[in-house]
Amino acid sequence: MGRVAIVTGGSRGIGAAIARTLKEEGHQVAATYGGNDEAAAKFTEETGIKTYKFDVADYEACKAGIAKVEEDLGPVEILINNAGITKDAPFHKMTPEQWNAVINTNLTGVFNMTHNVWVGMRDRGFGRIVTISSINGQKGQFAQANYAASKAGDLGFTKTLAQEGASKGITVNAVCPGYIATDMVMAVPEKVRDQIVAQIPVGRLGEPEEIARCVAFLTSDDAGFVTGATISANGGQYFA
Repeated sequence: MGRVAIVTGGSRGIGAAIARTLKEEGHQVAATYGGNDEAAAKFTEETGIKTYKFDVADYEACKAGIAKVEEDLGPVEILINNAGITKDAPFHKMTPEQWNAVINTNLTGVFNMTHNVWVGMRDRGFGRIVTISSINGQKGQFAQANYAASKAGDLGFTKTLAQEGASKGITVNAVCPGYIATDMVMAVPEKVRDQIVAQIPVGRLGEPEEIARCVAFLTSDDAGFVTGATISANGGQYFA
């Protein structure tokens, strides 16, 4: 059964793979993005998935953006909170601006998007929410106090909303990817990538499509009994 889905940060990387997979599953998909107009246009041209530009860190922009998606496609029944940024620095060098930018996008952005679809999902008695957290939200990472805190916060948010949404037919889950072969990771020098891969028991980076398949299951009708869960998709690098 096709539903209306929003994927934030959906025009590149893991988000693009999720958007494509959900479309293949028969859903009507809207992909949001924050700034790269060229990448968004190319994504729409290749996939036929419409993109919507707004900042997830801005509550009113999320409200207006979601209203536009619902005007175009219908009520949002699936929300994938994927948008995220990094601004890494050792903590003694981290600025308030670096901290706030990452928290505002990666954690408050999840609140902003979810809060604006939550009432409609409750009223209709159905919803699927999946937030893309990170292995570094589970185990921490040097120079990522802001990022790790935001992604760990996403997990607490997920577990709480799972309890609140359960009686209303809303499931709320999280996926924690490890190191995935996105453009960002592949831009890292080969020597560094080799060091990363050496820490992954399966001996390779993950593929964006592997994360997308996790999301496809969690958003399906078959996953109605799965809520408050965290899927760790990291090749055995960390066991939560």
